[in-house]
Amino acid sequence: MLFQDRRFLVIDKPAGMPAHANRRGAPNAEDTVQAWLGAKAGPWLVHRLDADTAGCLLFALRRSALRAAQAEFAAGRAAKTYWAVVRGRPEAEHGTIGAPLAREQTGRLWRMAVRPDGEPAVTEWRVLGLGNGAAWLELRPRTGRTHQLRAHCAALGCPVLGDAVYGGGPGPLHLLARALRLALEPPVEATASVPAHMQAALAACGWSWA
Repeated sequence: MLFQDRRFLVIDKPAGMPAHANRRGAPNAEDTVQAWLGAKAGPWLVHRLDADTAGCLLFALRRSALRAAQAEFAAGRAAKTYWAVVRGRPEAEHGTIGAPLAREQTGRLWRMAVRPDGEPAVTEWRVLGLGNGAAWLELRPRTGRTHQLRAHCAALGCPVLGDAVYGGGPGPLHLLARALRLALEPPVEATASVPAHMQAALAACGWSWA
């Protein structure tokens, strides 16, 4: 648990755990938190993370808190910071990707593609470190499209390490929802730990445990 008050709970979701129930019936964060708290109603997921993305996941403990948080996300006021280790390196040190995304499906397989007819999607990024043919990026999404960061990193020419769907190769996904802040009163703030599977790659790019 990264944060808790009477309104909200932020957990450090492990990579590989779905945020909510799906058809596969695998253990998920929503059911786990509900069972842990033993509440008759709620808690309610405020937002989603991909199953393979680790880090900050926000739950509301009251319906009024849920509405307040959803308004922050809908208005783009929720401050979300992600860390990613990507293959290669961008040509610049920082920038903004404004690339609309649309879902494309082939048989049972699907992915998000950059297309003019897609939904607007904007991500700010900057390079935090380099090493071993990889880059450590800080990503700040200004919209919340499905697979947005993964698709935008691929569009940048630097897919997230371990992202087989978007060209990052096999292995665990090196994407972390590092920090979350909502400017409510009082504010909600949380910072997630670096998962074990990302530590070596981040260290090679200059990250330190200190």
